[in-house]
Amino acid sequence: MIKSGMSCQLVHYVHDEHDKFFAFCTLLDAIIVRCNPGQIKADGGDQAKFDDGMRKMRKLGKQVWPSPDVMEFMGAKDALCKVAKLNIGREDTLAYYSESTFAEGFKKTMAFQPRVIKQNRGSSGEGIWIIKLMSGKYCSTYGDRSCEDDEKLAMMEANDNHVEVHTVAEFIEFCVNGRTDKSGTWTSKGVGKYLEGGKEAGGQLVDQRFCPRIVEGELRYNMVVDTLVGIIHKKPKEGGISAVGGTGSIYTFYGPEEQKFAVLTENFLTKDLKEVMPALGLADEPIPLWWTTDFILASEVGTPPEQEKWIVGEFNCSCVGISKCLAAYCKDDTPNACYTDIAEERTRRRRRKWATSWAAKLC
Repeated sequence: MIKSGMSCQLVHYVHDEHDKFFAFCTLLDAIIVRCNPGQIKADGGDQAKFDDGMRKMRKLGKQVWPSPDVMEFMGAKDALCKVAKLNIGREDTLAYYSESTFAEGFKKTMAFQPRVIKQNRGSSGEGIWIIKLMSGKYCSTYGDRSCEDDEKLAMMEANDNHVEVHTVAEFIEFCVNGRTDKSGTWTSKGVGKYLEGGKEAGGQLVDQRFCPRIVEGELRYNMVVDTLVGIIHKKPKEGGISAVGGTGSIYTFYGPEEQKFAVLTENFLTKDLKEVMPALGLADEPIPLWWTTDFILASEVGTPPEQEKWIVGEFNCSCVGISKCLAAYCKDDTPNACYTDIAEERTRRRRRKWATSWAAKLC
């Protein structure tokens, strides 16, 4: 955007300087928000206060990408339920907002087939569990039975591919109340309590069918508004399931015209894309400036390419990661990572490609 002649100011939001921050925002023509929901609260601030500030900017005629409502509804895990009837969805995707509905629903789906349980607030795979019955005794028809409390579950968390074994009762207790005497011993970095605060506070769990072909990798479609600008194939490390960055996964980058995924691209851009925002209850909101859709292959092995079924794993529009710049990502094990750690040739290509595509869309 800078190379296209725009004046761009990088401004950090500090909650103690809330009024000063939004006074500065009134001087801007547009605001790109780069912050995951919950980060402001985790830093001691008030997420709702920040969101209301951005809503006021919109009333002043400032474009805000993404708006608070788009960030909330598109980024929430139950968005998968709202697009369940589209070509990119699965109708057996469920959402839970209370302990009773979660316990009843999960025991029934878990008895039928392996599942993926996703908390709403986490990021980078924390609180996303791929779960199987250790006994392997699934019922042949959904609803034929429900799991007992003492049945054991083999569980892998997507943030680091670590494995834990717990009973059904222990998992439910962890999801609802966190680490207690009833939830057993956990090695997860997370604390559970996924339903805390109820639906209004973002407490929810999504229950989705496990697609075994995820071990082949998932596709991330990078979008600028309604234009596909690149595809990333993210293959998990051997023996793992999650392709989250930092887990040893392999990333392969493709252009938007890649023929391997031509059928998915055509169907998504021409059929489902126009239905996504209305399905999420955001018909009056603009498509985000920069967002991604992750796809998982749900077809049986051997399905012809033109008949393959790809389903959405998640949408992301809040703080989209730049995968080719991971070398500059500061983590616990790379605290001094810097922009200069990105390979120079890759940096030049990325600058040219993104500057061109963004400028064309924005101008």
